[in-house]
Amino acid sequence: MSSEATTVDTPLKKLVGEKTAKALAAHLELHTAGDLIYHFPRRYDERGEHTDIRSLDVGEQVTVLAQVQRTAVRPMRQRRGNLLEVTVGDGSGGSLTLTFFGNQAWRERELRPGRWGLFAGKVTEFRGRRQLNGPEYVLLGEGGDGEAAANEEIEEFAGALIPVYPAAAAMPTWVIARCVRVVLDTFTPPEDPLPATVRATRKLIGIDTALREIHRPSSKEALYRARRRLKWDEAFAVQLTLVQRKHRAAASPARPRPATSGGLLDAFDARLPYELTSGQRDVGVEIAADLATAHPMHRLLQGEVGSGKTVVALRAMLQVVDSGGQAALLAPTEVLAAQHHRGILDLLGPLGRAGELGAAEQATRVELVTGSLGAAARRRALAEVAGGGAGIVLGTHALLYEGVDFADLGLVVVDEQHRFGVEQRDALRAKADQPPHVLVMTATPIPRTVAMTVYGDLETSTLSQLPQGRSPIASHVVPVAEKPAFLDRAWRRIREEVAAGHQAYVVCPRIGEGAASEEEPPKEDDNGRRPPMAVTEVAPLLAEGPLRGLRIGVLHGRLPADEKDAVMRSFAAGDVDVLVATTVVEVGVNVPNATVMIVLDADRFGVSQLHQLRGRVGRGTAPGLCLLVTEAVEGSSSRERLDAVASTTDGFTLAELDLEQRREGDVLGATQSGRRSHLRLLSLLRDADLIRDARAEAITLVGEDPELARHPALAASVAALVDEERAEYLEKG
Repeated sequence: MSSEATTVDTPLKKLVGEKTAKALAAHLELHTAGDLIYHFPRRYDERGEHTDIRSLDVGEQVTVLAQVQRTAVRPMRQRRGNLLEVTVGDGSGGSLTLTFFGNQAWRERELRPGRWGLFAGKVTEFRGRRQLNGPEYVLLGEGGDGEAAANEEIEEFAGALIPVYPAAAAMPTWVIARCVRVVLDTFTPPEDPLPATVRATRKLIGIDTALREIHRPSSKEALYRARRRLKWDEAFAVQLTLVQRKHRAAASPARPRPATSGGLLDAFDARLPYELTSGQRDVGVEIAADLATAHPMHRLLQGEVGSGKTVVALRAMLQVVDSGGQAALLAPTEVLAAQHHRGILDLLGPLGRAGELGAAEQATRVELVTGSLGAAARRRALAEVAGGGAGIVLGTHALLYEGVDFADLGLVVVDEQHRFGVEQRDALRAKADQPPHVLVMTATPIPRTVAMTVYGDLETSTLSQLPQGRSPIASHVVPVAEKPAFLDRAWRRIREEVAAGHQAYVVCPRIGEGAASEEEPPKEDDNGRRPPMAVTEVAPLLAEGPLRGLRIGVLHGRLPADEKDAVMRSFAAGDVDVLVATTVVEVGVNVPNATVMIVLDADRFGVSQLHQLRGRVGRGTAPGLCLLVTEAVEGSSSRERLDAVASTTDGFTLAELDLEQRREGDVLGATQSGRRSHLRLLSLLRDADLIRDARAEAITLVGEDPELARHPALAASVAALVDEERAEYLEKG
């Protein structure tokens, strides 16, 4: 043990030895004392309280606190030697089998009934029973012969709270606990970054006490205070970053794009074949006011699938065109970009055909720029964009390439923003002389705390009404493991809808032939589950089997762009009865005649993704039906998730459920920034009040000290918790 003072920057190899330090770095990315001190326990076990073994999922790496109930030795059938089976329980009625191979009589003596221990390993299933094969373990109490060395450290918590750390197979929780103890013995905490006034107002303990109590809590009350203080640090850092960004954006100049009477927007409103909902009108007023200011708009427009966001965005684009500027809409896929192009041309009619026969007097041009454009078509489109003739430009990431120049880019609309990385959105904004106005759209409902935390530098507008004429969607789970005949009924249901003149989708999680899907590919697991259903495998099986005689189309992201567009055109025209597809149909695809969707392996999709997918049906006058096919058994977490999706079409309710089941890092865009989430304790779901309070304090502090010049320790803490890359993500959201 080092006798020198330990700071957050002290390398771990000076404190715990080179071998252990290497393991901590390799398996947990922990390199310094600060890394380890901020590697907080995942939970705390208390001997006598159960871990609820029944809730463990197969394939999960777990650490359980349990009591040995019985042991049994039996000869192995396939090889020589004996197998030791140890049954442990948690006091809740649940039990788990630990299996050890080889002749290990000493282990049988050690794992005697009545002993409590921490057992760590991967949950598998054998003949309907959950088990851990050859788990790591440490026994608690009694201190008899052969007691593990780590028991000294763990035993201090006996009868109190035992920290269980995020661990790895080669670095179990009790080894991490021992390392933390070594570091804390000589640890000198950093200067407390929270201003004393905030600590006093919010009744928060000091950072030194918080860091010690989070690892070695003296009581449940002390642990609560420690966690609350450290959550505050995380929430405050994020909110300070967002409020600073918003403060700076408000000071940036932008060209005002005020509404003008008698222009394109007025003409468009006059020819709309339906009335705008009150929500569309209200949001339109907010956006129009933002566009008229001399500072760039940063607004998030969220709304349920089919709530009419595209019309709201188009009206904003027309206001910018009326003021002499151009508007660009960035879509995540060519299918969606092409559909936006067709849809906007249909909505505008003669107003979108400048230079063509029959065009309206004040018409503009609508151009589509995608990677699959031919050379001649591309040159013509780019000339229209650069010359200003195209007031509205639609496209994919191809819009970002060098050579795509705008005459006067005034508004950037980003559709389904979560599909884009930070650099892509920034590249489009950089094509304007002055910062353009930005409207970000999402059909994935966003819980209030996520909007406050991820989009905290954006003003938020919500469309909650559905336009008139939208039909209800019924959703049902099809449990094929328990009731295989239900799947046959599902295929018959498609035939019935097609016979009635309608169309259907069949969605699979994978493309097939080794190709990944457009979303994160569901991985084959090593717990005996078969690979996910694939489009290229399912389509021929349906064509030769239950859907024989129907016209079946195939759509996925690896098809050439012209082929994808041809398939979508055929489906939209009614020339294809059943579209077998991946999640490429998740957003924006609008075929009102499609009334039924079957999602295969539905448990392999996320909650919000399923909600988005089913929004593709019921878009016309006939009611929609979504069937979620799964092998997940009743009572499993996967099945409960699907039951929840089937039980409600309220996207905000499902967004809360999705948030419960996802890691906070995923919510904060860790996948986009390529970095691990720095939010270790803060829960966007459970800590809404704390986040709201942190935002209020951040607004006050930034108002008094915009760059935190008078609070250097706080500025350094913010930089550590919200690194520059993440700050950019939060800003551009």
